Amino acid sequence: MASKILIIGACGQIGTELTMALREKVGNQNVIASDIREGSPELMASGPFEVADATNFEQIQDLVIQYEIDEVYLMAAMLSATAEKFPMKGWALNMNSLFHVLNLAKDKKLSKVFWPSSIAVFGPTTPKQDTPQTTVMEPTTVYGISKQAGERWCEYYHNKFGVDVRSIRYPGLISYKTLPGGGTTDYAVEIYHEALKNKKYTSFLKEDTELPMMFMDDAIRATISLMEAPAENVKIRSSYNLAALNFTPETLTKAIKKHIPEFEIDYAPDFRQAIADSWPSSIDDSRAREDWGWQHEFDIDRMTEEMLEGIKEVHHV
Repeated sequence: MASKILIIGACGQIGTELTMALREKVGNQNVIASDIREGSPELMASGPFEVADATNFEQIQDLVIQYEIDEVYLMAAMLSATAEKFPMKGWALNMNSLFHVLNLAKDKKLSKVFWPSSIAVFGPTTPKQDTPQTTVMEPTTVYGISKQAGERWCEYYHNKFGVDVRSIRYPGLISYKTLPGGGTTDYAVEIYHEALKNKKYTSFLKEDTELPMMFMDDAIRATISLMEAPAENVKIRSSYNLAALNFTPETLTKAIKKHIPEFEIDYAPDFRQAIADSWPSSIDDSRAREDWGWQHEFDIDRMTEEMLEGIKEVHHV
């Protein structure tokens, strides 16, 4: 019997593509999508969908019981830039939703949990280049603090109660299918839309701000392959470093100019610059590569081609 999967936060940037990928893999009826609001027509048409609030324990528990759920992917979160504006809301959403799912797993109502962490767990005192798996973590953002606390709780529930929880520290994620949701790396998605539409873009980060990034297809593949790995291979129960690309707005502009030579960029750094400055510029993900065979497929040129083609197709730019 196929295991039943619940995706909480299925309409977000990662959730949307994860839902479609899992439905293709295990069958539409075996993947229950849920979010506080309805998602894209494609997502809604592809299989079961339930409106649910990630912070409401009863609603989540009811879905788990009703659909006989085995695995939960908890993708609901308030991201870095948005959480800075609403600190208490960000903390409440990011933490309470995690406790609800961990407690269901502790009570043996779930067999496996995926929870995303982020490079936001690192702070200004973390080594910036090739940030190690285990290192100083002094995050300075609401989002980062909630993700670091979440990592500790995941490991605690694994060690104390045997909960099979798995996690990845996502870098900045780049996709053309859904618009970004208030993160500090959103410029790397916006820039493609603006390049096609207006041939110019004003970046909210400085030209030499290097950050770890990843094309969404790689992130989805990593997520599913971590969840499919035998439990004994998953040796880190806080969260795995994951890496693919590192680039600056300037490097990205050069890649776009190969396709749109007249594209121009200027810079007006805002409050997100300070967030980006507190994060690593490159990540050492050798543990993910060793433990469960992680390998990325997209470099900056291949990603740029996919993004420009995809935006034309999906958004008719």
